[in-house]
Order: sequence, then structure tokens, then C-alpha cells
Amino acid sequence: MSKLAQLEIPDSIYNWAVDFFDNHAHCTKFAGTISAVAVIHASVIQGSAIGPASFIVTASDLHPIHERNRIFKFADDTYLIVPGVNTDTCQEEIQHLQAWAADNNLKLNRDKTKEIVITVSRMRAPPPPRPDVERASSLCESSALP
Repeated sequence: MSKLAQLEIPDSIYNWAVDFFDNHAHCTKFAGTISAVAVIHASVIQGSAIGPASFIVTASDLHPIHERNRIFKFADDTYLIVPGVNTDTCQEEIQHLQAWAADNNLKLNRDKTKEIVITVSRMRAPPPPRPDVERASSLCESSALP
């Protein structure tokens, strides 16, 4: 809420958001069975109408550590772009993303974390695969953070 408070929005909208996030809970109904109620403590409630906007506000201070690297945010996904000359910074950038996510009560979804290597020349061999990140062969199978 501290990030939302920094925006120039009417008090009524800020107060509505506080009320929305305060003690927010969720349960799921499947095949006639309703799950237990779980309280949500995250700053971004995925699947909610306010989720993408909340992520934009929350992620406003997320930037790469290294100058040539880029972070692109779309809806509630995050894409880290690291040029070939910076491949040695990948691990540090991923650790930075994880730390940022933890600081913002989010979690880096390792199942959705993928690496794709794009080369300009077919003559250049891609770097060896990372042991902790699955390599994708196209952007269609790739997805990102929280």
C-alpha cells in the first residue's frame, strides 16, 4: 500500500484499495466441493480485475542491476532481457528478481521461469544451458514472474 500511497489518486480510491486488500481471502469450488478459505497476503492478487494494475504499481521500482540488461513488464509477467555480452550477469539478475519479489510479498514462479537464447548469427554457438532454468526454443512457450 505504501507504493499506492505515493500516487496522486483520490483518497476514496486509495481507501477502496486498502479495503479490497485488507483481509482478502479466497476459496475454490470444484466438482461441488468448496476448499478451505485462504487469506491472501500478496500485493498482487492474480486473476482479479485489479491484479494487472496492482502489479504495475508494485513493479514500478523493479529495474535490472546491470545497465545493458532490460526488464519488460506486461500484465503480471516480467521479462528479463540479457544481451550476449552480459550473460555472466544472469544469475545475479535472477537473484535480484527473487529478492525484489520477496520484498514485495511475491514469489518468483520457477516453473514459469524460462531462458531463451536468440542469436543474430547462426554461426555463433549459444551459451551452455543453465542448470537452474529451463531453456525454451520459442517465446510462445516462455513465461515469467509472479
